[in-house]
Amino acid sequence: MAGDTASSFLNDFAQTKQGNDTIFSCWARYQEAVAQGHDAVNGTIGALLENDGSLAINKTVDKFVRSSPPIEIAAYAPLKGLPEFLDLAVTLALGDARQELESIGVHHTATASPGGSGALFLAAANYADRGSKVLLRDRHWGPYDGFLAGCGLEIATYPLLSQSSGLDLDSLRFNLSKLARTQSKVMSWLNDPAHNPTGLSLTPDERMSVLRAFSEAAMDNEDVGFTLLIDAAYHLYAKEPHGWAETITDALHDGMEWPANLLITFAISLSKSHTVYGLRGGALVSIHPDESVVERITTVMGVTGRQTWSASSRLAQYSIAKIHSDTESGAAWSDEKVRLTEILKQRRELFIAACNDMSVPINPTHDGFFAWLEHEDPKAIVESCALEQVYLVPLNGGVRIGLCAIPTDKIERVAQSLSNALNE
Repeated sequence: MAGDTASSFLNDFAQTKQGNDTIFSCWARYQEAVAQGHDAVNGTIGALLENDGSLAINKTVDKFVRSSPPIEIAAYAPLKGLPEFLDLAVTLALGDARQELESIGVHHTATASPGGSGALFLAAANYADRGSKVLLRDRHWGPYDGFLAGCGLEIATYPLLSQSSGLDLDSLRFNLSKLARTQSKVMSWLNDPAHNPTGLSLTPDERMSVLRAFSEAAMDNEDVGFTLLIDAAYHLYAKEPHGWAETITDALHDGMEWPANLLITFAISLSKSHTVYGLRGGALVSIHPDESVVERITTVMGVTGRQTWSASSRLAQYSIAKIHSDTESGAAWSDEKVRLTEILKQRRELFIAACNDMSVPINPTHDGFFAWLEHEDPKAIVESCALEQVYLVPLNGGVRIGLCAIPTDKIERVAQSLSNALNE
């Protein structure tokens, strides 16, 4: 049999890979509906679309990419990344807090990667022991599971929200302590702000509580290495894009000790913030008070990249670094990003208002590309909406609503479709 023959070539892990990506399968259903002439609504894809359905493209970025010299398009980038891009990646992670953190002795390193996904792989491959568990919130971007499994890692989770609808700090602390009793390294991935798939963002107080929970866990378990990874894929569309760097700065000024066994790292993506999804630009930025730590990390990440994808795309690094090295072009990029952020804000506000009017119990949602409906049978909700030509994504525990893709004038239609599905 063909299946048995294939198994003779595929290793055990490869044989666990089945099916199609849920999100892209839902997008394909939407595209098929349009091809059949239906007035369909696309709430599936995680890319920002204009109200006419075309991909939103930052014109400043497009101009710089197209005008890049041929050598910057064709040549390899350095294995760790172009120096000017790596410097920019640190600023994209830390914002205005960068200078203050540097002045109080916090060191940093960055490694270029093929998108934010590449940055996540760098972390998965190096910051946890194979066979150990990585701590995630129970509602998270589905591909996390595959990145971790591919690196021989398992998953532990804590609730996205407590019963009072805020951060479940007790569960976070409990899980950090539990993992530290059985593992020599504990890593946690936290997609914040503008969480995918919910649009949730932590408050300043909640960020401080998370940071102190990691600091306390590290001090209580001095022989265990703790890594807090901030997945910042959508952070530049949030109200507090650099809130984490600001929280770290505030904590250090307030006297919080930074344990030597605590590392903080940021997965940076250019896909959304600079609308260059296909150029696969990103970086992993790590910060620590010991310079020797970041120097060692620099070497390890560079070797990992070389052994995995060789070098990341030079064109993305060159063009984005050029934009931000010039005040005028940087301002033009920022103005366009503000316009796109306002589109997202308007859609979110309309959606929240419509759901409130129609008694659709969506989760708290604040920033970024998505909103979320918690539900025990998400596939049933999605199928019901599809009958009305509204296409959404069923995920573990609920339905992801891609506000980024839904035209503003069709937002209320999506809320109505969800209401109808819930009342069937």
